[in-house]
Amino acid sequence: MGSFSIWHWLVVLVIVLLVFGTKKLTSGAKDLGSAVKEFKKGMRDEDKPAAQLGDESGDAEKSREKQAEHDKQAR
Repeated sequence: MGSFSIWHWLVVLVIVLLVFGTKKLTSGAKDLGSAVKEFKKGMRDEDKPAAQLGDESGDAEKSREKQAEHDKQAR
């Protein structure tokens, strides 16, 4: 009594198709797929900025060293 049979799910599918239409369901599925792709791409690219920050901190360190050398020479 508590579980749904295949016939219940088919009736639900037919009602959903009648209410929303195939065009809206297709475009919704495409939008969902592109959102998942963008999410995965964002997760892959998440590591790149951290690596770039490490490179930039090295550049900042070099700049500080050059500034310190310049200050010593100016004295």
